[in-house]
Amino acid sequence: MTITITNHPEKHRYEAAIDGQLAGYCEYNLLTNAVMFTHTEVLPAFEGQGVGSAIARHVLDEARAQGTAVIPACLFIAGYIRKHREYVDLVRPETQRAFKI
Repeated sequence: MTITITNHPEKHRYEAAIDGQLAGYCEYNLLTNAVMFTHTEVLPAFEGQGVGSAIARHVLDEARAQGTAVIPACLFIAGYIRKHREYVDLVRPETQRAFKI
């Protein structure tokens, strides 16, 4: 199984697909100096297959590659960062406090 993740800027979201079927997505808003992830959802048929983690890893790696700070308003993304401390540096200290990172 291969999860393909594509950014759709016109929809303000990344979409994950498995075998061409939408499996999940992560919505975001681009701000002046950060990206705010607002909601992540895995469709019920694809739960438990690592789709959410693949999305989180992808969007955070892309933010790092672009040198963009992250505001994890999405509970899933915030939780992922708490568990995967290698991404903490993407969240500014004042934002870390706000989201208990």
